[in-house]
Amino acid sequence: MNDSSNRSDPIIEEAIRRTRSGEISAFEEVVKRFERPLRVWLATQAPPNIDIDDVAQRTLIAAFAQLDKYQPDSNFAAWLFTIARYQLRSETTRLSRIADYHTRFAPELLQRELDRRSDSTPELQEQRLTQLQRCIQSLTEQENRFIAWRYSESLPLDQIASRSGRSVAAVKKQLWKIRRRLQDCIERHMATAGETS
Repeated sequence: MNDSSNRSDPIIEEAIRRTRSGEISAFEEVVKRFERPLRVWLATQAPPNIDIDDVAQRTLIAAFAQLDKYQPDSNFAAWLFTIARYQLRSETTRLSRIADYHTRFAPELLQRELDRRSDSTPELQEQRLTQLQRCIQSLTEQENRFIAWRYSESLPLDQIASRSGRSVAAVKKQLWKIRRRLQDCIERHMATAGETS
């Protein structure tokens, strides 16, 4: 996100106003604008076992259901990403509860790490998104293709496997490596920014 992300987007604000007035289809503008950034952000935050497409969808549904709680002309992106953070936390907790006895401690560690990442201000989240955009530029052409297929085109893993000539397991591993690399890149840039501030 750029520096203008702290201000409200007039197109989004108008879509929200129309949605609140009963024009449900106006919310499609919000979905179109935020679906991809939500998925990319979730991809850098979520443990490997989380279905980020499902969490992104639930975030948008929750935002729609709670739209009356949004303060008009404030920072909708920050409000939406706060909902995403809680949806991600809820999904991680849900998966922790259904884990069997032998793997109980791994989800707890994942939950602690998620809590550590999530307990941040909207400003810090926006800084992380800015760094994410910067880090995506450092990906190879092939890595960018995988990101586009999964998060822009929302292709299922089996279709990505077919397009890339790899197995579904290999695609999962490749996407996990890309997310890990993006996470490391973001953390490195955030640490550098913290040292210079």
